[in-house]
Amino acid sequence: DRILLRGLVFHGYHGVYPEENKLGQKFVVDATLLADLSHAGRSDDLRRTVNYAQVYEDIRGIVEGPPQQLIEVVAERIAGKVLREHPGVAAVTVGVSKPHVAVSGVVQSLGVEVTRRRQV
Repeated sequence: DRILLRGLVFHGYHGVYPEENKLGQKFVVDATLLADLSHAGRSDDLRRTVNYAQVYEDIRGIVEGPPQQLIEVVAERIAGKVLREHPGVAAVTVGVSKPHVAVSGVVQSLGVEVTRRRQV
């Protein structure tokens, strides 16, 4: 089963260039959480699932938090936080992209995606 968080947009100050750290830019995050949702599906009880509103706040805190040079670090921190704070999540895939990048060409966005699993 999967919980999907798609197109989360935040303003952050991550990047290797001084302008990125000073002015900031838009970051888009997608997250897929693997979890057993069958108990919640049968009980209609929020306590039996992963509270995606809290996951959203966890992600926001990292993206809007202290600047990192690499979005790889941002994605890694999000994945780690989700696994630490939400014991019902068995694995998480996090994508972090920058819609506005300085490259010589037309792109919709550039980004990274990481998948991390709970260690048993």
